[in-house]
Order: sequence, then structure tokens, then C-alpha cells
Amino acid sequence: MQPGEVTPLAARVARLPGLDVKPGEPLAPLISVRVGGPAEALVRPRSPAALVELLRLSRDEGIPVTVLGGGANTLVGDGGVPGLTVKLPPDLFPEALDVGPDDGRVTLGTGAAIARLVNVMRAQGLVGAEFLAGIPGTLGGAVTMNAGTKNGECFRVVEAIEVATADGVGWLTKSQVPHTYRHATLPAGGIVTRVRFHLPKGDVVASKAAMDADLGYRKRTQPLSQPNFGSVFTNPPGDHAGRLIELVGLKGHTLGRAQVSTLHANWIVNLGGAAARDVRGLITLMQERVKEASGVVMHPEVKFVGVFLP
Repeated sequence: MQPGEVTPLAARVARLPGLDVKPGEPLAPLISVRVGGPAEALVRPRSPAALVELLRLSRDEGIPVTVLGGGANTLVGDGGVPGLTVKLPPDLFPEALDVGPDDGRVTLGTGAAIARLVNVMRAQGLVGAEFLAGIPGTLGGAVTMNAGTKNGECFRVVEAIEVATADGVGWLTKSQVPHTYRHATLPAGGIVTRVRFHLPKGDVVASKAAMDADLGYRKRTQPLSQPNFGSVFTNPPGDHAGRLIELVGLKGHTLGRAQVSTLHANWIVNLGGAAARDVRGLITLMQERVKEASGVVMHPEVKFVGVFLP
């Protein structure tokens, strides 16, 4: 698949109403690690109804659908992404606020940046989602990956999510969505469209101080100034992936133009001009070395999307 290539599928979907379609759209600029090939068709629905129709077409004709959020935990293969790559616009849904004297509910579209929740929380005198400050990507990705830090995870403050499927759009309460460390189980073929957060009122000064301190720590210990996709692996129970990788001597190791960060061994950075195969190769090497040394199986936190070339 080549950038700008218009396949029969892309041409067909481009004729459907309610969709913005870009055939052969390069995805590397939309992925935080800045590698990967093009989408066969990058689709931005202009309404929830158009999204449902697109999912119905996918289900009925067996067309693969890939959901792209902010690209923060995503590695796209150099061969591109076949089928439909769906990216929800940040303004697909209006925001909704219900704030009382003791708490509040904030409903946001999942195409919005995670930072939007933090900004609304602060403006409304709410607290409780400080751990999400500084995490890149969209709210859809945060929900799907149950994103978080050592200080908390997304579903701690989620009350309900709205999911679009080929059969329509509906809300699910948190108890209806199985979720674990860095994972949430969604209905088959479903895309999260909105999320409702429940947050208490609290000390906004202390909240801001906690977020500033956490951001300062992350800037000192993580390579935020270089293209990356965040943590490569989930932490094994009772241990830290970065410590295990550093123990086997891979901190700073390079493959092509991809490098295991010299600042944090559980991060891979693009030194400029890296290919997805370089990044994937480093991930495999890290897994192999750690398993050989300690017997620990490392599970990637990053999502692999598309066709990976040898």
C-alpha cells in the first residue's frame, strides 16, 4: 500500500454520506512515535449515525476496522493499515456538565484529548483525575487501555461509557465493562464514543500541586521530548519492566534509528527516520533478553496495527 493510493474500498467509502474520507493517508504524522505506513482509508465520521452505518457496512461485508485515537500507544506497521481506519473528531459530541455542591459529572466525546478532562476538572473545582495529567492521547484510548500511572487508572473515575456498534449507540455502566490493568473489554466491534466521569469537589490548589509535581517527575525520568509511544510493556506483578530491561543491558541499545531510551528503559524513542520494523525489532529483543535472564514474560502495552514488513 502506497501513500495516496486509492483502492476500490477507499473510493467506495468516500462516496458514502456523513464521512470525511482520505484514501492512502499517511499515518506516521498521527502516531506519537512517528513511524508506519498509510491507511487504506482514514475515515472521520461527521455524525453518530454515519459511524453506525460505517460499522454496519464493516460487519456485513467483513471489512476490517481499526480505531485510531491520539496514536500514543500505537505502532503502525510499515506496510500500512488495510480496511478502514476510524478516527473520531474531538467535536463529534457536545460536552455535558452536571456539577453540584459536592461532586460533578463530566461527559466528553472520546475524540477529545485527555487534557480536556483535566482542564474541565480544574475549571469546575473538581478533583480525582490528577493521575491523567500529562498522559498523551485521546479519552477513547484512555478508556480502551484503562490508561493511568502508579497513582491511578482511568476506570477509577469513569461512571459510564457510550459505545457505538453496527446495531446502534448505547450506554454501559462501569460495572458492565470488564476492566483490568491497562485493558478494558468492549462489545465486539464496538467503538467508545463518549465517556462520563464522576468526580468529587475538592482542594483544587492541592490538586494542581499534585499534577505539577507528577509532571515534573515525568519530565525528569521519561523522554517526553522525543517521539515515543509511552511505556512499551506493562509492569510484571511486583516488578518494573524498566528495571528488568536495564538489567539485561539494553538501555540505550539502538536498532536502525530506534533506540531504547537512555532515560527510561521501558520507553523506545525515534531518533529520526526510524521504521516500524526497527521499533518492533527492539520490542522483540527486549522480550527475548528479559525472558532468558529472568524467565519473566513481558507483555507489550503498545497496540500493533497494520502490516509489519520483514
